Amino acid sequence: MDPVQRIKDNFQESIRVKTEATNVLAPVIAKAAEAISNALLNDHKIMACGNGGSAADAQHFSAEMLNRFEMERPGLPAITLTTDSSTLTSIANDYQFAEIYSKQIRALGQPGDVLLAISTSGESHNIIHAVDAAHDRDMVVIALTGREGGQIADLMNENDVEIRVPTWSTARIQEVHIMAIHCICDLVDLRLLGQDS
Repeated sequence: MDPVQRIKDNFQESIRVKTEATNVLAPVIAKAAEAISNALLNDHKIMACGNGGSAADAQHFSAEMLNRFEMERPGLPAITLTTDSSTLTSIANDYQFAEIYSKQIRALGQPGDVLLAISTSGESHNIIHAVDAAHDRDMVVIALTGREGGQIADLMNENDVEIRVPTWSTARIQEVHIMAIHCICDLVDLRLLGQDS
């Protein structure tokens, strides 16, 4: 195995998946950015969650909102539900791991808030419970998924947005998810600041 060629193949595969996903995902990413912008303009907040690499993506999104993306601006209200280890382990210990996000959403979520739920398979039980909790709180759900969307796809309602990456590779799905997150951040900044960078 030639490691340099292997790296080149990975780059080319990532480019191929992103290129094929562009036309399918651009309109839904724009819709997601609009939902987030509308929530922020109406004094609501964004809550984000995921597992593993998707948890890191949720934290990445919140950091871009709370601090800045590419333009200087005031911080925007975003909460990552993955970062409070005491809360996560308390819920997992006293109840079950599937409720680590849903209990936080039921306590902190308000009507008009947005949940950014990230699951490459669409089958993560704690993300499924999070989506149910968000709906119970009259929140909009933006789901970043892949493959066939899993059970999460079946939970989406008319106000929700599913950004489903059309591939089965977890790595490629995650790469497109981060691209989608950056596109959302860019559009939110553009909408809120009213200028092109």
